[in-house]
Amino acid sequence: MTTFDVADTDRDTTTLRLLPWPFTARRDELELVRRAVAAGRPGLVVTGQPGHGKTRLVTEAVRGTDHALATGTPATRHIPFAAFAHLLPERVTLHRAVRLLSAVRLLLVDDAHLLDADSAALVHQLAVHGRTRLLVVATDGAPAPAAVARLWTGELLPRLALEPLPRDETAELLAAGTGRAPDPLTADRLHRLCGGDLRLLRDLTGAVRERGLLATVPDTGRWTWRGPVPMTPAVRERTAHVLDRPRTGERGTLERLAFAEPLPLPLADADAGTLGDLETLEREGLVHLDGPGDAARLAHPLHGPVLRSAAGRLRARRLSGTAGRCGSALTAERAALVRRIERADLRETAAPVGEWLVDEGAPVPAGYAAVRARCARLRGELRTAAAWAREGLRQAPGDPECSTELALAAAQSGEPPAGPGGGGGRTAVWSAAARGDLDAALSALPDGPAHDACSAYDAVRLGFPRTAARRLTGVFADHAGALARGDGPGLDRAAEELRRRGFLLFAAEAHAQAARVHRDPSAARTSRTRAMALAAYCQGARTPALSGLVLGELTARQRQVVTLAAAGLSNRQIAERLTLSVRTVGNHLYSAYARLGAGDRGALPWLVEPPEARSA
Repeated sequence: MTTFDVADTDRDTTTLRLLPWPFTARRDELELVRRAVAAGRPGLVVTGQPGHGKTRLVTEAVRGTDHALATGTPATRHIPFAAFAHLLPERVTLHRAVRLLSAVRLLLVDDAHLLDADSAALVHQLAVHGRTRLLVVATDGAPAPAAVARLWTGELLPRLALEPLPRDETAELLAAGTGRAPDPLTADRLHRLCGGDLRLLRDLTGAVRERGLLATVPDTGRWTWRGPVPMTPAVRERTAHVLDRPRTGERGTLERLAFAEPLPLPLADADAGTLGDLETLEREGLVHLDGPGDAARLAHPLHGPVLRSAAGRLRARRLSGTAGRCGSALTAERAALVRRIERADLRETAAPVGEWLVDEGAPVPAGYAAVRARCARLRGELRTAAAWAREGLRQAPGDPECSTELALAAAQSGEPPAGPGGGGGRTAVWSAAARGDLDAALSALPDGPAHDACSAYDAVRLGFPRTAARRLTGVFADHAGALARGDGPGLDRAAEELRRRGFLLFAAEAHAQAARVHRDPSAARTSRTRAMALAAYCQGARTPALSGLVLGELTARQRQVVTLAAAGLSNRQIAERLTLSVRTVGNHLYSAYARLGAGDRGALPWLVEPPEARSA
């Protein structure tokens, strides 16, 4: 991989450390907070775990408004009205404080769980009287004055419990904060490690950039991070309860898990002390058991990397040897993923061993990487699928399975196949579909008894279900049958079942197909809305069914012509490709312009390309 330019890295690191990242993501929550403090509203309480971005959210929400700010601090919890000292006279009663602050139109109270008793009572009384709009921020799980807690338990103010930032929005934040998008596996890694703690996210990102650990993924321009977790002060603070165990045996058990998880129980070589340590660690929430055979795992994704980083090279070498370099665990993970594919159930499941190897830059067997890529592609995570395929190809250049997955992920993203070719007929099908040439895609589909279920379902996704329905089973057959009948409600039911099983891209496509066959305009709008919402999770997927969402109610031929025109082909080239006259192509484009509201050819790429793909 090519590393970043050193001068740019130093300059960017300084900027990254000193300046706040641009506010991004959390658009729905931001709008909710703004509505809650609008005129005529009583206000809102925002709660969440430390580092979830509560203060940043409310600060952004009140930016540009006339408001007053009060903040609780640990050092002043026993000083009356300490949080409001800058807004009130030196000596004041609660009654007078309420009267004085009732003139404030909007009051922002940050870290309300740290308020002194008098300040908490003042906030409560302001909420009771209702003349001042209140925006109150408190930390979940922290002891809070009863007067503060009663703001939401007594239903004086509505409450917004801020959840951890989702994975997709974490990637969006990383791109905004660093100036370029991370590769999907790096974004996933940082999301897992930080668990929604945005301060830790920024700290880790700054540390790996400062130490020159970032690299650029070839052909993508995205940045990636592989290697040990930097032991920054913030990381040490958050993991002190793991690193500083009072008993040596407990620390040793945690290290053994860090280098060999999951550990199947019962341990063949475990003595009473080791089993006792495991029981203590489980009781304290540092270890948990899962799986049918009760395997022991570390409870937080940050703990394993930190323990490995802190072990030292010699100790790490000895401990890693006890696990057989994770070979058996990796084989078990691969087998579990294959079973999920066979059962058509791709709801997310833990597979930490492969993630550990990728995160720390260790070799990943191509067979394992191909299965991970296939799972991601079937879920609609196309960029993640491509990233896993590249990991396999790093170790085994030209591996046919990884090459196939890389080519399919690229083609279903509307891109020309990148890297080594592969996939045979299926790649040809989706490459033609990406060009907008559905006739060529249909011709490339294999036929006959040997036609496998994957290719049969490709035909359904492309809009040609009749020849495929007999070769499919379960929800895939339901999808094919409903499409063949033009059954909008049936397509919606199939889409919901596909979504439940984790096939988000297929579900989006089924809803999109339903939107075009519904006779009821209201049902069509509902299907279209659901399709667009699911497509937003599919990492820029651009398939014929989804492009139909943007191209509206065009005929199939008009969609073909518009897609090819958006790709830059002239009318004559389109006519030759589709065996039409140049005049007929012009007529199709004229009709499409009228339906789409496009003024000319230059607007077509913006209409063809889904918004999610443009912003990626």
